Amino acid sequence: MAVIDLGVTVIDHRLRNGTTVAIRPIASTDADELVRFHESLSPESQRTRFFAMHPHLSAHEVERFTTVDHRDRQAFVALAGSDLVGVGRYDRLDGTDAEVAFVTRDDHQRLGIATLLFHHLATAAREVGITRFVAETLADNRKMLDLFTRTGLVSERTYGHGVVELKMPLADRCAVDSVP
Repeated sequence: MAVIDLGVTVIDHRLRNGTTVAIRPIASTDADELVRFHESLSPESQRTRFFAMHPHLSAHEVERFTTVDHRDRQAFVALAGSDLVGVGRYDRLDGTDAEVAFVTRDDHQRLGIATLLFHHLATAAREVGITRFVAETLADNRKMLDLFTRTGLVSERTYGHGVVELKMPLADRCAVDSVP
């Protein structure tokens, strides 16, 4: 564990391929790197994250995505060296539910980054009273559906118009803590 200049805790994790990523909360200073990261995503990764082609982030989106209050809105980034390779976030929907979403750079997919981000988000969410994650993903997004299934937390799954909605209670600390 290391601390960067902003006083933010950075946690290093070894990936399935043996490389290391650092996970830390997103900061407003990540704006330029977030834009580069997003523009490096394949059209398919953009489609599965935004449910449509979305080649560029607007200035409003960049500000929204990099400005979080760490209570109702939280986001973590995964860094390989200085390169942003993954982002995970939650947005509180109401008192105890939050929507969760992830995207990993194509050349770093299937290495466990989204699982690590899920673990960090679930831990942070529990600390601020969020007891359930809700996620919507395209029905053909097997990678994301597999990730949520592997958490062992999915309690409800509904399907409509090509989208799967999953509900994942976070009350079982043991299940969330064992995710990575």
